[in-house]
Amino acid sequence: MLTAVKTKKQMKQEYTITVYTENQVGLVNRIAIIFSRRKINIESLNTSPTESENVHRFTIVVIETEDVVKKLCRQIEKQVEVLKAYYNTNDEIVWQEMGLFKVPTDVIAAKVKVERLLHEYGARAIAIRKDYIVFETTGHSEEIERLIKALEPYGLIEFVRSARIAIIKSSKGFHEKLIEYEKQTADALVENEYLDKQEEVFTM
Repeated sequence: MLTAVKTKKQMKQEYTITVYTENQVGLVNRIAIIFSRRKINIESLNTSPTESENVHRFTIVVIETEDVVKKLCRQIEKQVEVLKAYYNTNDEIVWQEMGLFKVPTDVIAAKVKVERLLHEYGARAIAIRKDYIVFETTGHSEEIERLIKALEPYGLIEFVRSARIAIIKSSKGFHEKLIEYEKQTADALVENEYLDKQEEVFTM
């Protein structure tokens, strides 16, 4: 009896999709619809400016197969304002998340173990009040999850975690490509005129 063996492309794993776009109203919704129509859950979504004034970056985390993620990127690139979409495994990026923890002040003062725990995870106080202290730390999601579990027995009041931010390790020279795009679009008479050359300009 033959046993089916899944190839790497058929196995689900965590992927980070990086999308470079023009900054247009409604684009977040249209990109989100691409995922919802395929019943794919977005684990994390962050939008931010890039080093180029006219270009924004979407950082999207999903758990899917490589084949599905590749098709997602192709579909995203069909949006007029999208310049390029890349997908990477965690080994191919440098990434971080941020967590904010609200802890009772009296616990910090009385429990030396809690103070040591926060120091161990590189947490720093960013707001000190009579009844609580807010700590901030950065790291991978697994590290932040471990700190949550460790603080729960000591009366963790509130916790919030940011979406992922990431830089692709092999994106050398991409800044120059963005600058080239910016120069071309600055003098363009027709909106999105340079998008026809996105494969030429934005291929790493």
